[in-house]
Amino acid sequence: MKKVLYRHLFSKVLGLTLLLFSTSFYAQEETEAAADVATEETTDATGGDPVNGKQLFNQNCAACHSLDRKMTGPALANVETRLAEDEGLDKEWIYSWVKNSPAMISSGDSYANKIYAEYNQAAMTPFPTLSNEDIDDILAYTAAPPPAPAAAAATAAAGGEATGASSGISNEMILGALALVFGLLVIMLILVNKTLRRIAEANGVVLEQEKEKRLPIWKAFVQNQFLVLVTVIFLLLGSAYFAYGYLMQVGVDQGYAPVQPIHFSHKIHAGDNNVDCKYCHSSARVSKTSGIPSLNVCMNCHKSIYEYTGNPEGPSAEDLAAGHTNEFYTGEIKKLYKAVGWDEENQSYTGETQPVEWVRIHNLPDFAYFNHSQHVSVAGVECQTCHGPVEEMEIVEQYSPLTMGWCINCHRETNVKVEGNEYYTAIHEELSKKYGVEKLTAAMMGGLECGKCHY
Repeated sequence: MKKVLYRHLFSKVLGLTLLLFSTSFYAQEETEAAADVATEETTDATGGDPVNGKQLFNQNCAACHSLDRKMTGPALANVETRLAEDEGLDKEWIYSWVKNSPAMISSGDSYANKIYAEYNQAAMTPFPTLSNEDIDDILAYTAAPPPAPAAAAATAAAGGEATGASSGISNEMILGALALVFGLLVIMLILVNKTLRRIAEANGVVLEQEKEKRLPIWKAFVQNQFLVLVTVIFLLLGSAYFAYGYLMQVGVDQGYAPVQPIHFSHKIHAGDNNVDCKYCHSSARVSKTSGIPSLNVCMNCHKSIYEYTGNPEGPSAEDLAAGHTNEFYTGEIKKLYKAVGWDEENQSYTGETQPVEWVRIHNLPDFAYFNHSQHVSVAGVECQTCHGPVEEMEIVEQYSPLTMGWCINCHRETNVKVEGNEYYTAIHEELSKKYGVEKLTAAMMGGLECGKCHY
């Protein structure tokens, strides 16, 4: 009997697959062991905890200090060693400075006054609530070496490692093994099919018989007049339906999400950091339009926030797929600096500015009138009512259709907030006396009149 070669191929591939699985599992255990050793070595030799120090640094120091660059205050990398070697100052001096810097300056301390004069005579904010142990932790963090780039790159590339590789085997390895097994099954089925066909032909079995000649389907369709009539009517109705739908969407830009010259993530600002919408769009309270924030509003925060460090949980799979890494967001901050003419090194403006050509997203027709202050300040309408969950949007899009019918339905169905709103008190009292209404809508106050929005 002739040997079947694909059996040997299957056994070899199966052995290779098992070898790859065992190798990946061993490598995963080695990585976890190395991570455990690194975790055990996080305690600083001086007794400080750099992990806790990083948290304290971000909460108390990061607004004015960086580890490796000058900001509102000096860089703090290896600050304890530098002060000891260059100025002869011990840790007790650091304790006193952090807890009450103005007192150190008033006492005439030479180095305290030197720092005070160098940084625009602005005394550092005292932190009397920080204990000596807390300051030791912060110093341990400033003295700790930065994380290895390879480890950071591996964390970003893994993305969902914690959810998909709890067994020690990566998702890519599992999918590769499944694809290999599927390919082997396909090859085996093809070989079995060929073998069965050869056996059937050898025994004189006819596999395919000549089909009877039939009338082509298009000729049979043309000869059936009733079917032709029904098809024509169906096509005419369908065409009219799609033509009506297309014409009704003219001027409706729902879902429009243009790319801006500087990428601004509402998800990070309004979502992760809980920045109020009206902090940037302040004119929405008192003006017809919400306004485009000037760049000096951005610089209120980004004078100190010069790079994006991301969430402690790491970037999401969606951010990684879109290329929204920490380096990407930091590059967008550099675009902001270039536009306003901000010199990072000297912490000052150069006067060389560049306009930012923002792309407008929401644009009502010129014949339609809408007042933001009437809705935001008087009616108390939340921004998300019209603009959707902006705090979840990486790229802002037009959430609502903004059509006339959409506005009219809102005026008909939404109850006006009368309680504690003096603007509507008199109107509600008069309507209650005349018509006995308990709920008040914009439609009851003439909100459906054409002249309210078109005049």
